[in-house]
Amino acid sequence: MRILLVEDNDDLVSLIVKGLERSGFNADSVGNAADADHALAAIRYAAVVLDLGLPDEDGLSWLRTVRGRGDSTPVLVLTARDGVSDRVTGLRAGADDYLVKPFAMEELVARLRALLRRSDNLLGQCLTLGNVALDTEGRQVTVDGTVRPFSSRETAVLEILLRRCGNVAPKRLFEDHLFGLTDEVGSNAVEVYIHRLRRMLADSGATVQVHTVRGVGYMLAEAKAG
Repeated sequence: MRILLVEDNDDLVSLIVKGLERSGFNADSVGNAADADHALAAIRYAAVVLDLGLPDEDGLSWLRTVRGRGDSTPVLVLTARDGVSDRVTGLRAGADDYLVKPFAMEELVARLRALLRRSDNLLGQCLTLGNVALDTEGRQVTVDGTVRPFSSRETAVLEILLRRCGNVAPKRLFEDHLFGLTDEVGSNAVEVYIHRLRRMLADSGATVQVHTVRGVGYMLAEAKAG
């Protein structure tokens, strides 16, 4: 799942992005409110981690604008403003959670996962089809109950397909979730990961297959008997 980090401290950005990626998230980072607007317009993020002391606009002001235009993306405020009144103001402005600096990376990840569990059950559930199961929080794929070594990108592709089970997942959906704002995405990048996933499913003895719907996208379905 892709997270947008809005933070202007480069050292903290590096720390958070690495911590999120170790925990199975993909993360984009921007350093001001204007770039955050552009990022939200370009990609559908699972959540936003928002610093309040931005160089071009106060983070709460930006958050009120975001909520005012109907954007309900979960937002976790990450700030040094630690007063009770600060936390109350942040929550009233539209924040879904509030974490004070300095913080433990483990707590940030845990709070994000809690947010995503509350947001359309994006985490905290097991997605299954045929003999394939994906633990969306632990990021483990099992086939016939045995854990298989799917890569993080293969797991991400599988999750998109499982969540759209029975429906076609358009190519743009994969591009938004797999690649960041600064990634150079080749014209066949999605096809490469679909191919790798197909190979992993076949090698693992999975009873599901990825089907290509030409000109539209991809769909996961159980293999037909015989």
